[in-house]
Amino acid sequence: LIVNVASACGFTSQYKGMQALYDAKKSDGLVVVGFPCNQFGGQEPGTHQEIASFCEAKYGVTFPMMAKIEVNGDNRHPLFAELCKVPDHEGREAIKWNFNKFIVREDGSVERYSHRTAPSDLPL
Repeated sequence: LIVNVASACGFTSQYKGMQALYDAKKSDGLVVVGFPCNQFGGQEPGTHQEIASFCEAKYGVTFPMMAKIEVNGDNRHPLFAELCKVPDHEGREAIKWNFNKFIVREDGSVERYSHRTAPSDLPL
């Protein structure tokens, strides 16, 4: 499960659900990876250490948190360039907001879910 995340977003509480999924399913092989991004409303302004400390202290996050990246535009991270080839429910490739979710299955298939989809509602 790959998610673009932010610490000052209305959806930041989804970290709790992401951690719950990770705790429940990591022994089955689920990996949750957070990719901080500051492209939406400037809601992830911190350094990597500040972000990691916030997530651990506030939500008990133990899943991997990557360095801050861009998920749209000319400087989009190559991983998100590939993931975004799967359009969202509106047919858009670009990411609309924080906490978009991508499930990458063992066979390499990708499923994309909106920031409004709670982690507990994902088909995992």
